[in-house]
Amino acid sequence: MVCDAVILAAGLGTRMKSKTPKVLHHLGGRPLLSWVVASCRAATGKKPTVVVGPEASEVREQFAGEVSYVVQEERLGTGHAASQACDALRGKSDLVLIVNADLPLLEADTLKKLISAQEKNSGPLSILTAKSAQSRGFGRIMRSEEGHILCVLEEAHANEEQLAIGELNVGAYVARADWLWEHLPVLPLSPKGEYYLTDLISMAVEEDHDVLSTVVEDLSEIIGVNTRAHLAEAETALRRRINQRWMIAGVTLVDAHTTYIGPDVELGNDTIILPNTHLQGKTVVGCDCRLGPNTIIRDTTLGDRCTVTSSVLESAVLEDEVDIGPFAHLRSGTRLCRGVHMGNFGEVKNSTLKSGVKMGHFSYIGDTMVGENTNIGAGTITCNYDGERKHPTEIGAEVFIGSDTMLVAPVRIGNKARTGAGSVVTRDVPDGAVAVGVPARVVQRPDIEE
Repeated sequence: MVCDAVILAAGLGTRMKSKTPKVLHHLGGRPLLSWVVASCRAATGKKPTVVVGPEASEVREQFAGEVSYVVQEERLGTGHAASQACDALRGKSDLVLIVNADLPLLEADTLKKLISAQEKNSGPLSILTAKSAQSRGFGRIMRSEEGHILCVLEEAHANEEQLAIGELNVGAYVARADWLWEHLPVLPLSPKGEYYLTDLISMAVEEDHDVLSTVVEDLSEIIGVNTRAHLAEAETALRRRINQRWMIAGVTLVDAHTTYIGPDVELGNDTIILPNTHLQGKTVVGCDCRLGPNTIIRDTTLGDRCTVTSSVLESAVLEDEVDIGPFAHLRSGTRLCRGVHMGNFGEVKNSTLKSGVKMGHFSYIGDTMVGENTNIGAGTITCNYDGERKHPTEIGAEVFIGSDTMLVAPVRIGNKARTGAGSVVTRDVPDGAVAVGVPARVVQRPDIEE
């Protein structure tokens, strides 16, 4: 059967106490809404329809092209919100999945089970429930003595005995489309002046239909985000989920409680991650690497057998067997080729260090190409910025750069050349030459074979 998805995202989210719309607050590096969109799309195979409020231009802009939108001009309850999708979706599918936008941890497989349950249901409606002693503000599932669902009782209206009921209404539903679009316009008005989606359950029962339930097995999936505390709880649950997946896949986490792996990160097996390491964005890590402790790696690709200790890597590429840190910083556009060693307190930006380069410590290399097997002495600085523009530096292969050398770009240091400690190089140094002094002058110019 064809199934459309409707995501209810028109709430104001006032309990977040934020100028940012609730569904745009980040969980695991992604907006909350993106998690629900992804699960719904995976479950149905179709672009979901998102119900937003009239002031949701920021939400619409951020998800342009990923979803379709309908606007709830007046916030008159969840039933009214769902009804706004009627004109857009009527006649386009057999079933409709409706999910609250504040349930970012609901898995696509769980939603697929709910859809499958409704496909087998002779009645018009199936709902997602959970069995938990922690109510989370959810309504209670009221059943007959025979076990049939009768209605959902909202927590605010329940007495002490009813509050003790451990079966909860999570906030995800699948309905037969023709029945849904017929019944949403005739939902009863609540005493609060709103139309509740949960009243569909009572309406189905009154028509002698069975309402079926699918039970959520993993209770972390039902963490709803309405406050910053809920967001932190969801973040912890998501981290546990991601970390567990990687440990099963063959990655060692020395302390999973202090390891932070983003949802888009890829890791090779037999990699070891030490405490307080953050892997973010589109980072890809090869096999047999050792990362951390106290390391941040963002949007970076690492080959096999790399070691990164207490360092920060951003939008860089490391080939196999690169050794970095502690306290090193790689910035955007950096590429370290096979076997490069970069020691403590070094920084590289928009530069390539070719195979075998050694950059021991306390140096800055920016906008530079460094040839194979070159040694960068401590305190070396490429002076690449003149106050207006960035300029390139080229350092050849098998070069020895003395400690505290200043390379004033644009400048080229030839293959097998050397600079003396403390030199300020303002002019090109030929292949095989030695330059010393302030400003540096060539004191040894070997014969160069043609």
